[in-house]
Amino acid sequence: MIDLNLLRENPDAIRASQRARGADVALVDLAIELESKRRQSLSEFERLRAEQNAHGKLVASAPKEQKAELVAQAQELAAKVKAADTAATDAQEELNKVLYKIENVVIEDVPHGGEENFVVIKEVGQKRNFEFAPKEHSDLGEQLDIIDIARGAKISGSRFYFLKGLGARLELALMQLALDQATEAGFTALITPTLVRPEVMQGTGFLGEHASEVYYLPADELFLTGTSEVALAGYHSDEILDDLSSPIRYAGWSTCYRREAGSHGKDTKGILRVHQFNKLEMFSYCRPEDAEQEHKNLLAWQEQMLQKCELTYRVIDVAAGDLGSSAARKYDIEAWVPSQQTYRELTSTSNCTTFQARRLNTRYRDEAGKPKVAATLNGTLATTRWIVAILENHQQADGSVLIPKALRPYLGGIERISAKA
Repeated sequence: MIDLNLLRENPDAIRASQRARGADVALVDLAIELESKRRQSLSEFERLRAEQNAHGKLVASAPKEQKAELVAQAQELAAKVKAADTAATDAQEELNKVLYKIENVVIEDVPHGGEENFVVIKEVGQKRNFEFAPKEHSDLGEQLDIIDIARGAKISGSRFYFLKGLGARLELALMQLALDQATEAGFTALITPTLVRPEVMQGTGFLGEHASEVYYLPADELFLTGTSEVALAGYHSDEILDDLSSPIRYAGWSTCYRREAGSHGKDTKGILRVHQFNKLEMFSYCRPEDAEQEHKNLLAWQEQMLQKCELTYRVIDVAAGDLGSSAARKYDIEAWVPSQQTYRELTSTSNCTTFQARRLNTRYRDEAGKPKVAATLNGTLATTRWIVAILENHQQADGSVLIPKALRPYLGGIERISAKA
């Protein structure tokens, strides 16, 4: 949720952000109007309540012959207070409906435009020149007997799969490598719930325009999470953190679920775009003034993981129109995928500033002990999709796949995945 002080003092900043995102600018003016109405309603309620309190003291000290008339006046006043309270509550709810539609204010130098208007920050590594025709990860997985897509579809439908043998172990090795790196960097490991309440899903910004991608269990009023970011953002909801002089960092390991609504016909082959996958997510709580530096920290840790997996990649600054509603800035890291001759996203990291924490009422105490709204950030450190890039970039002419050196200790020293005789 946007800062009401910013709405009052600098609405042009919010208008500019909405414009950069390609979002509805008129919502800002409507919010200003409703905020004014809310303040007027609240002021009237407080005036009447003060009058009611003063009148109550008058009734208590009045002579007996005046009490009946004063009690009648008190009843009339009570009715007015109740009506004013209802009006103030209604005005707040009306304002909230609009505020929940306004997306986070993007950081000033974020590129404007849509999905295609990203800016490449850097490219790292050399694209491999193959002396043979490289195979797609799905073909490699089938031939090496480590990915079984046919039986996944038989059991659960399209975009489901089995990871088998060294395929399953490779994913677990990735997760463990990432968790060890996160632990060394000071993250606390959490295995998170994958079912959350509506207010937590709403608070993180996933029930806006992307609500169609979320699985919902109406009988239980619970949502399946598409990332452990949701549970991690809700972890300290309605709390005041005593000390944020340095960031509080969590690494959440979970299975994730996405409906992939609107992606019909896109990446249907293999495990690039699926309904269920595993992920290790970094999540930070920090002071707002520390958020941009923490964002750089998360990006650096992600790059370390890509380098450990010996992958060629690029870092992009995502354009405003392609940001999620809660992100003020997002960096994507895309790995080179030889079979497609293009870069594909493996990981992203978002600076959500105070947007999520304001919705979820997560605060911290400053040096003077005063509660202030915290900032939140997130970034993926490893996920099932990485197997796509690892298989394709490390495949050999004989059909085997070399395992990156950093992953070998987690696989009992195995150096390559070879086809079964």
